[in-house]
Amino acid sequence: MPHRAPHTTSTTESGSFCTARCTCGWRGPARRARSQARTDAERHLADVAAGPDAGTDPEPPLE
Repeated sequence: MPHRAPHTTSTTESGSFCTARCTCGWRGPARRARSQARTDAERHLADVAAGPDAGTDPEPPLE
């Protein structure tokens, strides 16, 4: 298994907006609430920990 660099998130502010960023290059949407930007970062880290196939169905259900 290849070694993966750890994901480290931070938030940056630009005017009235705050954005979550990660060392992997991911960037969340601009938010007015710092708490929401931090939540975006936490969700990103949870998604990374779950793996690339977590939460995705191989095929969509037939309707």
